[in-house]
Amino acid sequence: MPDQSFIIQSRKQWSSEPAFIASMAAAAVGLGNLWRFPYIVGENGGGVFVIAYLLALFIVVLPIMMLEVAAGRLTHGNTVATFRQVNRLGSYYGWLVVTITIAITSYYLVITGWTLGYAIDASRGELRVFEQFTEGYNSFWYFLVIIGLASIVLINGLKSIERLSKLLMPVLLAVMVFLVVMASKTSGWEQTINFFFKFDWTKMTSGELWVFAFGQAFYTLAIGQGYLITYGSYIPRKTNLPRACIIVAVFQTSIALLAAWMIFPFVFSQGLSPEEGTQLAFATMPKVFAEMSAGWFIGIVFFVLFFAAAFTSTLAGLKVIVSAFAEEFGITNFKAVMLVALVMLIFGSASALSFTPMNLQIAGEPVLDMVDRIAGGNIIILSGIIGAALFCWFIPPAKIHSVLGTYSHWWEWRIYLVGRFLPIFMLITILMKYFS
Repeated sequence: MPDQSFIIQSRKQWSSEPAFIASMAAAAVGLGNLWRFPYIVGENGGGVFVIAYLLALFIVVLPIMMLEVAAGRLTHGNTVATFRQVNRLGSYYGWLVVTITIAITSYYLVITGWTLGYAIDASRGELRVFEQFTEGYNSFWYFLVIIGLASIVLINGLKSIERLSKLLMPVLLAVMVFLVVMASKTSGWEQTINFFFKFDWTKMTSGELWVFAFGQAFYTLAIGQGYLITYGSYIPRKTNLPRACIIVAVFQTSIALLAAWMIFPFVFSQGLSPEEGTQLAFATMPKVFAEMSAGWFIGIVFFVLFFAAAFTSTLAGLKVIVSAFAEEFGITNFKAVMLVALVMLIFGSASALSFTPMNLQIAGEPVLDMVDRIAGGNIIILSGIIGAALFCWFIPPAKIHSVLGTYSHWWEWRIYLVGRFLPIFMLITILMKYFS
């Protein structure tokens, strides 16, 4: 059991509700929306996937987001401490969530390194397509650089994350809107419209489509990874939690859709496949900037902001792990950051080396792609559902209502309806699938 006095002393707060919103948006808006959403859309049929994703996100996943933030606010603890207060065996599940976050963050660091490498190449006027960028060991060296940079920020604490988030989010949004306007003038714009608005409704009955839709919705809002619990534990007293979560969810979804509309017109105009996979943004945008008037400057701005968004997202994952290590082991923030850096080096190196001449693979697939497919899909869904069930069956509704910051019981009702009965629905669905 950790020293509770140490936890109370280390538990600071965001300076305001807008600061919490900006930090939460930055935490999940990065790679989940700019990198992952477009390639998942490309691999799952375009517009019909977007509809399934939006339904999953706003009907089911948003209440779970509020629940996780509320649980963090209620317990004022890290992920492990929060689940331990819910149930005496909950700490084991809390450590499982931290382990999932370690797996996801380990390859997030690699992709964040790619964005930094592209930003540096763009500033030199040497922007290369992905195959050329990964011919040597760039993927691994930039991975090491990101571990170092992230450690420096985390040592300085919440204020560094908060200032970075407030500065970057408005600029990122402005640049993305500009690139969407530029994309609308390309030859691939009409094909993009067809891709998003000519639906194959028969796909809506596909179980695989809904698995990917829920997986991306959980990924977008950072469900089941400890982000929301950890960030929620720092919420200032007067924050209206449902309002803050809705703003974050709408902002994140808008960024995801903008990213898709920014990338796909260029994909189609370049004659590339929307099913390019994890390298979609890195394979497409360098070619776009090479042919665009003043493309060198726009390329610099885009990849610098892409790096910034990815970096803040990576910081969120690392913060979950650092908080758990510091408070559960009773060590200083500095020691926890150093320990987490070592863990990331051990677990992330295989993903980094999978895009080098070593070409590390599992079953013929790059290690990074394999980890993303497993940890970023079914495992996140399962983690989010189990966590919601634990909160809703072991925490009385009145306690959750007390930290929502609103007099209305509407969201409390929605939260418990989803949290208590989604696991039962999922179990019935699985049983029907395997025994029908």
